[in-house]
Amino acid sequence: MAHARTTYTKVAAPRVLSGIEITPLRIDIFKYLMICMMVFTVVSVFHVWSRFKLVDLNLQISEVSRQLSEAGQEQKRLKLEAASLKAPARIEAIAKNELGMALPTEQQVIHVK
Repeated sequence: MAHARTTYTKVAAPRVLSGIEITPLRIDIFKYLMICMMVFTVVSVFHVWSRFKLVDLNLQISEVSRQLSEAGQEQKRLKLEAASLKAPARIEAIAKNELGMALPTEQQVIHVK
């Protein structure tokens, strides 16, 4: 087996990174990307805030609807209670039993003309 010997006469020397040159095109692209990222961030924050506000308002609406329903039921209950308290039979029974009142007799009634 014959070994072939290869000679390398030219070797690439490492580049020196001390003087990195930034072209104006790269600066323009960087500015454009930064502006896009800031706009995207602002839009994202606004979107999240609006969704949060929407959920909060829906919770408030459902709470107010529940309170309205409870108030309507309370109003119906109070109307029924007021109607039962104004019943003439109830008032007459309280007057006779608790207050000791009675209907006037013929001698107690005076007709005014």
